[in-house]
Amino acid sequence: MKTEEVKTDRQQKKSAKKPSGSKKASGAKYVPTEEEIREKAREIYFERIARGERGTAEDDWREAEELLTGY
Repeated sequence: MKTEEVKTDRQQKKSAKKPSGSKKASGAKYVPTEEEIREKAREIYFERIARGERGTAEDDWREAEELLTGY
């Protein structure tokens, strides 16, 4: 019978991949890259169109920035 190795919470957190992006220093506010904002704005755009709502690219960009930065 094979026994599977079970990772503890601490081991899982250690081995978890950190998100790519810009961070100034430990504890600093997360600053998304332009590419991350662009991808999120694109998602927002397609969701908005699917719902039949009107809007602009600038609104989508602003919403993406707010969602990614937490503001």
